[in-house]
Amino acid sequence: MRKRLMTTIAAGVLGGALVLTGCGTGGQDQGSPATSGSHQGHGSSSSSTDSGEMEHPMDGGPAPAGIEKAASPKYPVGTEVRLTADHMEGMDGAKATIVGAFDTYTYAVNFTPTTGGEPVTDHKWVVQQEIKDAGDQRLADGTEVTLEAEHMKGMKGAKATIASSTDQTVYMVDYEADGMTMTNHKWVVESEIQPAS
Repeated sequence: MRKRLMTTIAAGVLGGALVLTGCGTGGQDQGSPATSGSHQGHGSSSSSTDSGEMEHPMDGGPAPAGIEKAASPKYPVGTEVRLTADHMEGMDGAKATIVGAFDTYTYAVNFTPTTGGEPVTDHKWVVQQEIKDAGDQRLADGTEVTLEAEHMKGMKGAKATIASSTDQTVYMVDYEADGMTMTNHKWVVESEIQPAS
């Protein structure tokens, strides 16, 4: 009886180790935040699995060429704020610092990554200057476009559809979420920001 119990326990421990090893390997293949310098989230996927999530770089890089700085934004560069956006895990309620404020048209888009995978719906946000041949006029909902934004893998060059748009002041922010610092995060619009107090 004791031998059977020990065999059962050993089998359970071995099986658990194999499951954990499998999970660890899968996470590394997809690029975990610790090793690839990226953060999960930003937009919805029609899949509920981790493979449907998009990776977002820790540093969003500079603002796109040709974007116009806001003349008198509600939240000037350097202002400490609190985010109310929930584009990514840990974003809603996070403290942030404004690092850029711009006047342009800003779009939520639906697209399928060029790298394959599940379609991303209502990705917030892409600005006019991150859409190929967008011109100066506001694009109508339903317009099919090609993205030039590189917020995440598989975005640049992807065919997309405009889901909605706004002409609110749009901001780049630095913020902390899940113990990681995101710099030059693109984008949050004015209605997704509150004063830090």
